[in-house]
Amino acid sequence: MRVFVTGATGFIGSAIVQELLSAGHQVLGLARSEAAAKSLAAAGAKIHRGDLADLDSLRRGAAAADAVIHTAFIHDFAKFAANCETDRRAIEALGAAVAGSDRPLIVTSGTAFLAPGRRATEDMAPSSDAHAIPRVSEQTALSMAPEGVRASVVRLPPSVHGDGDHGFVPRLIGFAREKGVSAYIRDGLNHWPAVHRLDAARLYRLVLEKVSAGTRYHGVADEAVPFRDIAAVIGRRLDLPVVSKTPEEAAGHFGWFAPFAAIDCPASSQRTREALGWQPKQPGLIPDLDHTRYFET
Repeated sequence: MRVFVTGATGFIGSAIVQELLSAGHQVLGLARSEAAAKSLAAAGAKIHRGDLADLDSLRRGAAAADAVIHTAFIHDFAKFAANCETDRRAIEALGAAVAGSDRPLIVTSGTAFLAPGRRATEDMAPSSDAHAIPRVSEQTALSMAPEGVRASVVRLPPSVHGDGDHGFVPRLIGFAREKGVSAYIRDGLNHWPAVHRLDAARLYRLVLEKVSAGTRYHGVADEAVPFRDIAAVIGRRLDLPVVSKTPEEAAGHFGWFAPFAAIDCPASSQRTREALGWQPKQPGLIPDLDHTRYFET
């Protein structure tokens, strides 16, 4: 298939591009800069210039493809609500371009706030309260089914790790360096799920090839990593004390990140594995984190 990929040069999207090309698909990648265009060309993908705010460019890219994989998101948490609105409009534009056809639209969502304190499963619906959780990627995509949009959802965990990781775990490493301690909250037994970027990329390909419209999939390899274990590796690698923080102290250490550091959000991928035959093969979060590349400056 010829697949239009947004976020094609990002941490996850670039792995998806390579996975698709290796499997014999063609890729049309969204590029908002000359550097992104050169990166896509070097990878062997075709280039489509535009960005998430340019809805006409999104519609044209989707119209020129047999399928769409949407991984792009503006990760500026200072403007999170606005970026969520940009994402919603982008998904609507992509959906409009493939409506009434058999061309699948695969969008990206998350497991973190799906069911705090419980093990999240694929059948759980996200909160309908857009004020509490303003990112409504999957709700937007799946709501277009009556218009003939064959949408499905890949939910990713808080940690997608691997070479080039610039997500939550590197932020934790940055906090530890800045504060001189590696911290967790209370007993640190709140859990994070995780997946390696290459395993996640393979899941997107399987969803593309075996897509069942209206279905939610979980890209989860490690279902429940204790946050304290993450802090322990960071402390040992940086030769820093590993300490517990009270919820009140957490804001001083983690800043805006404190709610993420406190959340208990285990997630299952059993149904995804059974439906698609997806089996993660890459290292889990703890052995991958315990690697020099995460601590190079």
